[in-house]
Amino acid sequence: MAPNPKTPKSPTTSSGIPVDLVYTPENLRGFDPARELGQPGEFPFTRGIQPTMYRGRLWTMRQYAGMGDAEESNRRYKFLLANGTKGLSVAFDLPTQIGYDSDSPWALGEVGKVGVAIDSIEDMQRLFDGIPLDHISTSMTINATAGILLALYVAVAKRTGAEVKKLSGTIQNDVLKEYIARGTYIYPITHAMRIVTDIFAWAAAEVPEWNTISISGYHMREAGSTAVQEVAFTLANGITYVQAAINAGLDVDDFAPRLSFFFNAHNNFLEEVAKFRAARRMWARIMKEKFAAKSPRSWMLRFHTQTAGSTLTAQQPENNIVRTAIQAMSAVLGGTQSLHTNGYDEALALPTEEAARIALRTQQIIAHESGVAATVDPLAGSYYIESLTNEIEMRANAYLEKIAGLGGMLRAIERGYVQQEIQTAAYDYQRAVDAKQAIVVGVNEFARETDPPITLQRMDEALERRQVERLHALRARRNPATHAAALKQIEDAARSGANLMPVILNAVENFATVGEIATTMRNVFGEYQESVTL
Repeated sequence: MAPNPKTPKSPTTSSGIPVDLVYTPENLRGFDPARELGQPGEFPFTRGIQPTMYRGRLWTMRQYAGMGDAEESNRRYKFLLANGTKGLSVAFDLPTQIGYDSDSPWALGEVGKVGVAIDSIEDMQRLFDGIPLDHISTSMTINATAGILLALYVAVAKRTGAEVKKLSGTIQNDVLKEYIARGTYIYPITHAMRIVTDIFAWAAAEVPEWNTISISGYHMREAGSTAVQEVAFTLANGITYVQAAINAGLDVDDFAPRLSFFFNAHNNFLEEVAKFRAARRMWARIMKEKFAAKSPRSWMLRFHTQTAGSTLTAQQPENNIVRTAIQAMSAVLGGTQSLHTNGYDEALALPTEEAARIALRTQQIIAHESGVAATVDPLAGSYYIESLTNEIEMRANAYLEKIAGLGGMLRAIERGYVQQEIQTAAYDYQRAVDAKQAIVVGVNEFARETDPPITLQRMDEALERRQVERLHALRARRNPATHAAALKQIEDAARSGANLMPVILNAVENFATVGEIATTMRNVFGEYQESVTL
């Protein structure tokens, strides 16, 4: 007998995990709390990496911002700090991300559009003017040029008298997910991985409090992955970085404590809570059992969370405030270490000050009014949460086994396997939206004919010209001999295999620009050519 087309489809999570009507002890038959949960702050860290979690210290409210030139972004950072944010997070424009200066033909029309334009040490100094770098934690969403931007940050800290060894923050530095989902890569994968491990080694000695990578599932989720895929592919990338560092001669317990992760907080609330718990448990076992790390700090999965930009709608944008609050709550109940909440207007433009304030206030209300910070892992022991945590771990491990069978993550990326899995998941979700099997409030249901206009953030069209003029002025007054010698040292190190970070730091201190340094390495390493996956 054919199924009735009007019969409701059985509910599933975003990962296609069937959801039972009710959960009972039968769903957890054989479940060993001592092995699967433990205590907060103890292996396998399912319940969190700190014994007291938010009773000891709230998560860092780290709002992501960057726009226009350094002065414009500096004003926004000071606005956020004045409104209670506890950590900065820098968004860079596309030319900076892919290693082009603001006067490059490739940068035309993109300078300062999706983040701040940074060409030189002078831009970086303007960006943080009046902000004590050794007293604030700074995250930088930068990947292919991460080493250059970290060197600029350190150089500015030295200029301003900050104690370099006290600098704290994170560079994303996760090039693998660029080849999978985001596209701001420069070099072939093997050379990009060499730069990553150079940063690991150099930073361990020079900036020991700095997180040298933020292994990111966020952008894969934005590209359409499921929650299970986000966990699996993020941890597979993490395994690849750890192995590369070990292959480069680094001791796992020297660099692993500075690894961090970056996850998306999406709409399926309880699945998201379970996702964070499963990822933490899986990573602890990977580090202890696969890589024989001995330090408990090496087993801990520390992570930043950002609410899901891909869920924001241009229609009825005020609804995004509710979406963001739900997503932020899932991250807190999942045990995040820091959190960014999106502005409600970001489907239309960079956030206004009003939108940025509401986003920050959302975190502050969760922290101080909801009561969820009073106890650790309050959903532990829920039949559904524990079942879902187990199921996500099982399904993610199946992906890890598949990737290992393909020869590892590098080979899986080169073959297009990971990209294809994400594309298929994104296509399936869009079909569900089109068929109204997935409801997006205000879009395919509960829509209205027109939305009232809202005030949007507008960028000054003259900004690009001013940025280029400053860049030309810097080039005119720098010492040509020391500048050329510094770039030659980078070329020599790239060819010889020497650590690139000391010579990159020397180059930025001698006024070499982001584009000049990246181009010097392009000339040695070449550029990555993407294989199209359909």
